Amino acid sequence: MRSRSPDFKLSLLAKKIYAVLLTIPPGEIRTYAWLARKVGKPRHSRAIGQILKRNPWPLLVPCHRIVKSNGELGGYALGVKTKKNLLDLEQKIRQCLANKE
Repeated sequence: MRSRSPDFKLSLLAKKIYAVLLTIPPGEIRTYAWLARKVGKPRHSRAIGQILKRNPWPLLVPCHRIVKSNGELGGYALGVKTKKNLLDLEQKIRQCLANKE
C-alpha cells in the first residue's frame, strides 16, 4: 500500500506567508503589518491574520511569532495562552543557547 500525504489546498498568498514565517528565528516576533509588507500586501494585515488562523501546521510553521503592532499577542489557533507559552519557551531556549558558560 502506498501512503498518501494530505492534500492541503493552499492559496499562493498562504504559501508566501508560511514561507516567510519559516524565516523568523525562534524567540523572535514580528507584527501582522510586517508580514503583510513582506508578502507584498501591506494593506491586508487582517486577511493575513485569517490565513494564519487556518495554518494547517501551527507548531511547524510558526504563526505564533506574529503579534499585533501594539505588542499585544493577538490570536492563535491553539489559544492565546499556548501562544504565550511557546514564545516564552523559545525565548528561554534562545537565552540558554546564547549563554556561553
